[in-house]
Amino acid sequence: MIVRRLSEDMINRIAAGEVVERPASVVKELTENAIDAGARRIDVVTAGGGVALIRVTDDGAGMVRDDLELSVERHSTSKLAEDLLDIRTLGFRGEALASIGAVARLRIASRHASEPHGWEIAVEGGRIVAPRPAGLSGGTRVEVSDLFFATPARLKFLKGERAETSAVADVVRRLAMAHPEIRFSLSGSDRSGTDFSAGNREGRIADLLGADFVANSIAIEAEREGVHLAGLAGLPTFHRANSLQQYLFVNGRPVRDKLLIGALRAGYMDVMSRDRFPVAALFLELDPHQVDVNVHPAKSDVRFRDPGLVRGLIVGALRQAIHQAGHRATTTGGGATVTAFRSGMAPSTAARGFSSAGATPSSSMAASWRDWAAPKAPSGFAEVRQAAFEAVDRPSADARADAIPEADRIDRPLGAAKAQLHENYIVAQTADGFVLVDQHAAHERLVYEKMKAALARSGIATQMLLIPEIIDLPEEDVARLLARADELAEFGLVLEGFGPGAVAVRETPALLGEIDSAALLSDLADDFAEWGETTRLKEKLDHVAATMACHGSVRSGRRLRPEEMDALLREMEATPGSGQCNHGRPTYVELKLSDIERLFGRR
Repeated sequence: MIVRRLSEDMINRIAAGEVVERPASVVKELTENAIDAGARRIDVVTAGGGVALIRVTDDGAGMVRDDLELSVERHSTSKLAEDLLDIRTLGFRGEALASIGAVARLRIASRHASEPHGWEIAVEGGRIVAPRPAGLSGGTRVEVSDLFFATPARLKFLKGERAETSAVADVVRRLAMAHPEIRFSLSGSDRSGTDFSAGNREGRIADLLGADFVANSIAIEAEREGVHLAGLAGLPTFHRANSLQQYLFVNGRPVRDKLLIGALRAGYMDVMSRDRFPVAALFLELDPHQVDVNVHPAKSDVRFRDPGLVRGLIVGALRQAIHQAGHRATTTGGGATVTAFRSGMAPSTAARGFSSAGATPSSSMAASWRDWAAPKAPSGFAEVRQAAFEAVDRPSADARADAIPEADRIDRPLGAAKAQLHENYIVAQTADGFVLVDQHAAHERLVYEKMKAALARSGIATQMLLIPEIIDLPEEDVARLLARADELAEFGLVLEGFGPGAVAVRETPALLGEIDSAALLSDLADDFAEWGETTRLKEKLDHVAATMACHGSVRSGRRLRPEEMDALLREMEATPGSGQCNHGRPTYVELKLSDIERLFGRR
């Protein structure tokens, strides 16, 4: 086989395939160049999803003629000296403009303060046209048209115009969030205009993620061994169906790094459902020598010298902030409730409306509301008919909380319990409205937190069964459970084999009281099947504790005495994370008097 040297044109086109993946890639590279040039205003204009036209104009330092000529040559840059590890700019590879010029029609006009006028250079499909004078007051204007005209096969891999337009907007939004001191504008024939005024970080986050996010977020601030983390993270009950609203930055560079995404996920592990995603804007700052941004030409992935340090910092900071948020839940629940029921939504639609606002109540809750509002005497309000627990049941909380005078309880954050609806939802009056609590979800969180505390303190106390409970299971599930028997014993669940298709339960966690052992073992076996044989149970401690807590909490349909309902509310107020259950669903919804008045058309 004959070895041939590739032509310069072919080299440029191959390089362009890595750097210029789609129109959004072009916008990213050009906007980063403008930021590196010290711009304080950047205007982006597109047409045809960026395929027909991309124009980026800035008021940065500009370039003299000689620099302008060099800028379109491969591996020519003003941002990198000799130390590849000391990168303090967004761009540094010197490939972007040459790659864009190899596959599109490129025109660059720039004027440096030392020049009497500006200069313009053009590149079409890799062919460079000599610079000529241009009228320009300052800064740089880069115009890219007919993207991929030199490589038409690439056009077949692009998505529709709307998708490409959206991708461009996402790039600009992420760069705008990373640099709030710069004014950004995005316009064109394929979109409505957007303008982000220069300001501070919190204001820019509010512009991009909305005031609801800022109102339902917690501040993150942490530092460890020279690595600093700051930003805002949404409450566990303020979540989305995908990760598009996760904004992660390293030294001012937007990234989509797997380590950071995984750390963000781990920070919410025991407070959010697996199929939901937190909303966050997190900014990581560290010495450039501690991070390698030269992993890929797109520069969206990075590698840390000490990945364990970075991951531990993010996970620890998120968990501490969520813990300090206490029982706080999203403020959007009341408004979503009013909107859902005034619009006459069906239960399933109402639930989707909650989800979009950051909460996910069940359809039975909607039914409870309709039954309560109906012109009849709901049995849920007849407190005298709410019998105490049967002898086999245990109290849901410390009933001595009833000793607090009612006036004082109403002034508490979660108010004073007034009734139980459908043997599942607690209605509590507050000083300026009322709270509706899902008793199962709330108690699930309380039991879970107690299990974690007991395990960390001295291990979980067990209760021995007088007669072991025999549970029939598939042989493969039995094998998985027995393989983890020693580790399960640390959680207070003592098992032993009882033939090829059964296990005997000899001891259970005392904290859980009476449980459905068959359902619990089935769920644990499913978890073990998902994790695989190599994952140690201790690495999944929180999830195992959450599974046990779910099976050992007050069930829906159990009648509670008034003092037990109040005790549950007081424990919620004292327990971090009680605003959501172990699966990320809200444990309560609060409606202010203003919300109620809107519900009845008084406002």
